[in-house]
This record gives sequence, structure tokens and C-alpha cells, in this order.
Amino acid sequence: MPPTTEPGAGVSISSGPLDATFLPHLGMLGSSLRHRGEDLLALPGGLDGYRRGNVTGLPLLAPWANRLGARRYEVDGVVVDLEGLDLTTDEHGLPIHGTMTARPGWELVEVSRDSLAARFDFGAHPELLASFPFPHELRIEASVEATTLRVDTTLVPTGDGPVPVSFGYHPYLHMPAARRASIHLRLPQRRHLELDDRQLPTGRAHVEEAEDAPVGTRTFDDLYELGDDRQLTLTGGGRRLVLELGDGYGHAQVFTPPAAESICLEPMTARVNALVDGACALAEPGTSFTARFSLRVDDEP
Repeated sequence: MPPTTEPGAGVSISSGPLDATFLPHLGMLGSSLRHRGEDLLALPGGLDGYRRGNVTGLPLLAPWANRLGARRYEVDGVVVDLEGLDLTTDEHGLPIHGTMTARPGWELVEVSRDSLAARFDFGAHPELLASFPFPHELRIEASVEATTLRVDTTLVPTGDGPVPVSFGYHPYLHMPAARRASIHLRLPQRRHLELDDRQLPTGRAHVEEAEDAPVGTRTFDDLYELGDDRQLTLTGGGRRLVLELGDGYGHAQVFTPPAAESICLEPMTARVNALVDGACALAEPGTSFTARFSLRVDDEP
């Protein structure tokens, strides 16, 4: 089928048991992931909240995920000053979640029953280049097969210099038939990166062994560096939801929003504050960088 061009239309792809909906007019937000008719994505604040800069559903965070520790950074000799720019900030006034939230301008390239492809020319938007002066194109390919959603995100430099890679996603996941406290959270062996009171890495870390235990009364806003095992799993209410981080995603943040039933398992291409501390990869002109993750739904064993 040809791509839809109707302004404001959502685009749904389906494998039969699994349906995913994305909103090209609102930052390519994943607004729904329905398994056998029940949605596994939460929409705290709704689409109106997302338009105001609050993340919800399955949002792309770009050009940086999570927060920056300063309003100035330097990459490959390019100094970027964020002072005076209208950016979404956290409770400490730190820029957070990049600049692509609810951003219009995504172009659908291809749509079929079970897959879609879209692109966004970041370099064509001077207001975006003001905070991230590295021209590039973003491409998203999403597909569903059986009970798995796969999302590939590719960054392609379009200028003369390299582009720092620091994007990620922030899915709000919930299990319709289970309370958060009873859901089992499985984490692989990992390096737990210590964060300070502004949620920025301190440089210290320690290794934690794999675990699988109920969330219970625990709260999370924790950053992990992952090894070969990159599966994070939620189990409860008759389902197991497996987030598998593939090539490009070496870090993950786990977040349990206060007073909510959702749990956020967040794929990240770099650690928090990587643009400022220089800990992100560079995509050179003439190359591209692709990061992929999948969400698979199984029956609870």
C-alpha cells in the first residue's frame, strides 16, 4: 500500500496478534502497542502532554537521550552554547530528552501491512541546528513479526563533519493484568553507573549480577552499561515482555515513574551526559550509525 499523506494520521502495522501505531506528525511517537487487543504502552499525560514536551508512549529521544549536565558542550572542535535556547528542562534546569519531542516533519517513505519506514532531515531545520549543529538525517524502520516489534534507527551525516551519537528511546511499558509491585523485572549482568543528586554519572560504577525479582516497593532511576546479555524482561499478568537491545545500544536506563503502574526500560546509544563528557561515538561523513531494539511478547511461562 502507498504511504499515507493525510496530515495528523497515525500509521498502524500489524502481524495479527501484535499491532503497533506510530504518529509521523508527532515526532514518530509510538502511541500504541496492542497484543491481542490490550495495549502494552502507557500514555501518561496523553498526546497533549507530549506536545508540551513530556515524554509518553514510545518516544524517540534525540539528538540526546536523558539529560545534559551543562548548557555548553564541545564535539570535535565544535563548541555549542545552549544558553538562551528554549529547551525542555528537568527539575534542576538541565536540558533533557533532546529536541525531537512531538516534532513534525517526518516523511513516510514506505508503508506495508507489517512494516514502515520514515525519515527526518535534521539539517533542514535551523532551529534544531542551533542546539545541535551537526547536519544529519534520521531514519526509522519499524516492523512487526509474530509477537515482536523491531525498531531500527539510523543516523546518516549529511554535512562535512562527524555527528555525535547520543539518541535513545523511552518506552512506558505496562502489563494490563498485573500491578507494578507484582511484576518480575529481569536485569542481566551489568555495570551499574553511579549517578549524583542531579542524575548525572559520577564516574564510579560497580558490577551487578543478573537478577529476576518482583519490583515490589523498589523504585528505579538507574543507568546501566550492558555486556553481551542485553535482555531486560517484565513478567506478570500472563505475559512476558522482553526488551532486547541490539547493535548500537550499549546502555539502558530503568525508570519507575512515581505513582504510576508503568515501568520504563530505555535503550540508549550512549550514557547520560555523553555529549558533555565526550563519551559518545561519532558517525563520520560517508558512513551511518544504526541502533536496533526489539520488544517481544511471550505467554508467561
